[in-house]
Amino acid sequence: MTIKSDNRLLYLQVIERIKKDIEKGVYREREKLPSEFELAKDLGISRATLREALRILEEENVIIRRHGVGTFVNSKPVFNSGIEQLNSVTTMIEQANLKPGTIFLSSSITDASDEDLKRFNLDEEDEEIFLLERVRTANCEPIVYCIDKIPRFLLPETFDHEQESLFNLIQEEAGRYISYAITHIEPIGYHEKVSPILQCDPETALLLLKQMQYDENDVPVLYSLNYFRADQFNFHVVRKRL
Repeated sequence: MTIKSDNRLLYLQVIERIKKDIEKGVYREREKLPSEFELAKDLGISRATLREALRILEEENVIIRRHGVGTFVNSKPVFNSGIEQLNSVTTMIEQANLKPGTIFLSSSITDASDEDLKRFNLDEEDEEIFLLERVRTANCEPIVYCIDKIPRFLLPETFDHEQESLFNLIQEEAGRYISYAITHIEPIGYHEKVSPILQCDPETALLLLKQMQYDENDVPVLYSLNYFRADQFNFHVVRKRL
């Protein structure tokens, strides 16, 4: 059956054909596709039609186009998670049957900023914040860059923050069970600091999750900035009609 043998718009046929070729292994992950000229010739279509199909495939993250280099098959996300599910990064990695790890970059006690006072509903200007900067790994590969903040008064004088899950740390050391979070998601491109840390290609996007986590009494106990590699994570949400 040729690419022109049904009645659908031609670029839709091209999209389906390329996706099927990727599924069959004709084109493998991270492999460079033939040039536009070669692809158009093989499929018997115009380059304008091919470019429209490639544009949509890029929007769907099936392929990635690198200016002056070529078009490549994108890697399939290793981690799939419903955004309505509140899991620690450790749990997400374990659910993918991979080994979680942590690279500790820094930890410090700082004075609460004006934003911290508002976020955590703190009254005293001299309140302190425990600040932790880490990279989370899966099978030793960096996948998430994390900045976490916890009000200092929640933690005992001596505590061990060098464990994988902050959720467990807060439950064990502070006696607070995190029950829900309010999350804002921002897609961002190349980040001057984070992208090299996560060993991203210049074209690899990041997903920034800004999360305030609350305990069972609606008290904010943990604020996180988590930068996920967009080529490794796929977040989805179930939406219901009211």
